[in-house]
Amino acid sequence: MQQKNTYFYAIGLSYKKADAEIRGHFSLDDASKVKVLEQAKANGIESLIVTSTCNRTEIFGFAEHPFQLIQLLCDNTKGTVEEFRKVAYIYKSNEAVTHMFRVGSGLDSQILGDFEIISQLKKSAVLSKKYQLLNPFIERLINSVIQASKRIKNETEISSGATSVSYASVHYIMNRFENVADHNILLFGTGKIGRNTCENLVKHTKNEHITLINRTKDKAEAVAGKFNLIVKDYTDLQEEINAADILIVATGAQNPTVDKYLIQSKKDLLILDLSIPKNVNENVLDLDNVSLIHLDDLSLMTDETLEKRKLQIPLAETIIDEVQAEFNKWLNTRKFAPTIKALKHKLLDFKTAELETQRKKISDFNEEQAEVISNNIIQKITNHFAHHLKDETISTTDSLELIQKVFQLEKTNHV
Repeated sequence: MQQKNTYFYAIGLSYKKADAEIRGHFSLDDASKVKVLEQAKANGIESLIVTSTCNRTEIFGFAEHPFQLIQLLCDNTKGTVEEFRKVAYIYKSNEAVTHMFRVGSGLDSQILGDFEIISQLKKSAVLSKKYQLLNPFIERLINSVIQASKRIKNETEISSGATSVSYASVHYIMNRFENVADHNILLFGTGKIGRNTCENLVKHTKNEHITLINRTKDKAEAVAGKFNLIVKDYTDLQEEINAADILIVATGAQNPTVDKYLIQSKKDLLILDLSIPKNVNENVLDLDNVSLIHLDDLSLMTDETLEKRKLQIPLAETIIDEVQAEFNKWLNTRKFAPTIKALKHKLLDFKTAELETQRKKISDFNEEQAEVISNNIIQKITNHFAHHLKDETISTTDSLELIQKVFQLEKTNHV
């Protein structure tokens, strides 16, 4: 199933310990993710998936030591190993499995019940499969996490009520301005958060002065067409910023795209930076008329919706426990199958040698009868061992090692 002496690890960093700047150092765009996979393949890593969102960057994979995965991340981002160590987490084996369940089920999200990450996990699995880096273990695990997340969505109210970064942005704007409909709003960047924010702006503010700008104009036009908004060229960015009362930046650039030199207007300007890495240079705060709010600030604005969601956590955890127990059952069967098979072969070797000895000793040796009896005994012995290994109260790993030692079987791999 895995290479010899490899273990399943989850390594990464998230909003819990890493601020937006540090998360930006470790963020991976699509091209960087491919580089990670190519390097992993070249390094002989058998299976892994890579995810990177505004809230977290993680690698789940098999390695002899977690540093192999950390190195892959640091080699393909601006982040250093020293930085990673300060804010990172490393989970091994069953803890890594549990972590993926919690992440995929929205329990570890910056905004509780945000299921955005599950689509990222699906995409990551598809990409790893394309590079032949998705073994049966991770594929089955991803499918189990998807199943748990679907059940939590359907059977709990953990994602009920409107609360997301995009909603929090609009909520913040509406609290800050009395008549939002009378203010000029510029949305720069039309990625997923940008699109969702746009939708919430239209729905909640009834503002008809919303302008969109995107580096690729046709993407902005596609979003604007849906909501009947104004689209301007990227070359008009400075002019539009100076006409705006509210600027929402949701681009996917690796470096800041907005700084104080773009702002010549003396009127008050509220900037919301919804990007990771940060896309607004903090030097805008040198200007007295500018206020800057970042995605992390918005995520701290919990409301009664989030408090209600917290009440759903125990039910969500029960669902995870059920689905994870099914996964572990599958895993244990898969884990001990090679040992049971090797044990059966070893017993068959004993049988062959013993029948050969008895054949020479006994003149009227009943070959057929001896074959039936010995095969039945072998089946009973292997069934007993299999039954023992299925017992959830015992350590399968310890039992496997003992069986392998006693019968001098070749060792199988670890999860």
